[in-house]
Amino acid sequence: MNPKIEELNNKLNQAYLGGGQDRIERQHQNKKLTARERIDYLLDEGSFEEIGALVTHRTKDFGMENQMYYGDGVVTGYGTIDGRLVYVFAQDFTVFGGSLSETHAEKICKIMDLTVNVGAPFIGLNDSGGARIQEGVRSLGGYADIFYRNVQASGVIPQISAIMGPCAGGAVYSPAMTDFTLMVENTSYMFVTGPSVVKTVTNESVSSEELGGALVHASKSGVAHVTSVNDVACLESIKKLISYLPQSNKETAPKYSYDLEDELRTQLNGLVPDNPNKPYDMHQVIDGIIDADSFYEIHKDYAENIIVGFARLGGQSIGIVANQPMFLAGVLDVNSSKKAARFVRFCDAFNTPLLVLEDVPGFLPGTDQEWNAIITNGAKLLYAFSEATVPRVTVITRKAYGGAYDVMNSKHIGADMNFAWPTAEIAVMGAKGAAEIIFKKEIQASDDQEATLKAKETEYADLFANPYSAAQRGFIDEVILPDQTRRKLIKAFTMLQDKQVNHPIRKHGNIPL
Repeated sequence: MNPKIEELNNKLNQAYLGGGQDRIERQHQNKKLTARERIDYLLDEGSFEEIGALVTHRTKDFGMENQMYYGDGVVTGYGTIDGRLVYVFAQDFTVFGGSLSETHAEKICKIMDLTVNVGAPFIGLNDSGGARIQEGVRSLGGYADIFYRNVQASGVIPQISAIMGPCAGGAVYSPAMTDFTLMVENTSYMFVTGPSVVKTVTNESVSSEELGGALVHASKSGVAHVTSVNDVACLESIKKLISYLPQSNKETAPKYSYDLEDELRTQLNGLVPDNPNKPYDMHQVIDGIIDADSFYEIHKDYAENIIVGFARLGGQSIGIVANQPMFLAGVLDVNSSKKAARFVRFCDAFNTPLLVLEDVPGFLPGTDQEWNAIITNGAKLLYAFSEATVPRVTVITRKAYGGAYDVMNSKHIGADMNFAWPTAEIAVMGAKGAAEIIFKKEIQASDDQEATLKAKETEYADLFANPYSAAQRGFIDEVILPDQTRRKLIKAFTMLQDKQVNHPIRKHGNIPL
């Protein structure tokens, strides 16, 4: 046997000696794993097949010819998660800081080409100091090769990025173009320019964690979709996420076995307060509708006035978009519109039915929102729903006011089924504001303006603060009791499972980016 190959085999055997998920979980609950340990934990035991283990870099400058390491700082290959094929790369920070070289990029591109051709999810475990400086433009070209493939794979196969260490400079753009980005708290960070450059240019002193840590990107920028306390929790989160997704855009997500019963959920009755100004937690509505403990929330800490995530309904994977009255009364604003639009487009690309739970008083007013383009950002969500061809069902639990009623998957933009609870209010605006405008002269001429306003407010509410006017026009398919919601939704999605829509032929639409 070639001495180099024998040496490599010995190293690989040593790396896996005493391996297994139990050992990893026991020893590494609170610290970083190595690249191979991450792959070991993520994939089914014994399923990983490595590609390109003997690859080394080609650089001869700056003494690099004397520093040759098999694999060149990245482990690439394929395996299974719960028996389903996935392709994966894991950058190895112990080799040149995980920096990306020409050959490092070629290894990643090779499995990206395979994942598109075969049709299986692509998972990147990022832990890299960035481009390998000694290679100059060759490393930059390597990044561009990866970026191009990210775009070509978009909407074809699910792409998941886990940031498990540093990710800076050009390296951040590949995760940004994948479907989901997960980060590990306190050990991972992402930024285009680091703290030292920020200090030089803006004279602002900031740490790596403050500039681009997991919590910052989860709550402020929205770059991170999910955060985890350590590597093991992050890898578990990837496994759970994969369970809701299809292998590619040609398939649907796996359906879990479920035995239907009466499916009434009495805990939903009385959940919406009688006082229209009193909030309630939409998570309780979600939990009362879906299969037990099946909700996987995306962007939990970002734009909390809207909730998005995956769940199962009768064993079927669905995507949920729901206004959250607990935050900003559930209004739509710049960030919530972008958050929901991105999620809707993912679900539509990968054949995942959409359930919309609506309680929205409108769009958030103010100069901050207008100056930050609430018009075009709100239009993103409108565009995303209007474009979607997957089964789409809406349940209006309470308020559906103004243009937000249209945007939140109304019949007018192609929703398949729209239900409303008896507590639903479908109108241009709230009763008080409407009465003040419609009956302005009458109120001003009254001897008791407050009593007249109250009477007119009641008159308007009686007419519009209910779902029946919309139901008479066919904009609402059925007014249902809350405890019937789960049963109705299971039947509706079953009825819609073979839905097909053919758009007019075009290269692509022009979403208001």
